Amino acid sequence: MKIFPGWQDAYHRINMIFAGVIVMIFLYSGFFSPREDNYPVKCVHKEILGKPCPSCGLSHSFSEIIRGNFKKAREWNLNGFPVFFFFLIQLFLRVLVSVVYARKPVHVQWIIAIDITVSLLLFLYCFRYLILFLFTTF
Repeated sequence: MKIFPGWQDAYHRINMIFAGVIVMIFLYSGFFSPREDNYPVKCVHKEILGKPCPSCGLSHSFSEIIRGNFKKAREWNLNGFPVFFFFLIQLFLRVLVSVVYARKPVHVQWIIAIDITVSLLLFLYCFRYLILFLFTTF
């Protein structure tokens, strides 16, 4: 018995949308140059309060990681590596889940539950410094 007919197809579509968003994040990081500082999105925290937050420099860090400049990426933001790897692993997970889903195994619900659990744990691990900042600042 299905609670919502077609929910698994919706999950598959959302999964593909997430993969597209992640690809766009990587393209954004590759397109904008940290040297030219031409990023259209500015840090709201820094603009309002005048001091950087743990996410300041993430775009620059991502751009340097995409370009293979790991030392410069670390200089921009140490949190860049775990956050970058979160998105990279998520991209692979989105592709893997789509491939597995397309084969229609017997227990699609288990695949979705495992995907959600792994993604949540990975998010909490990779974003732990940013999460701690949010809870200790406000």
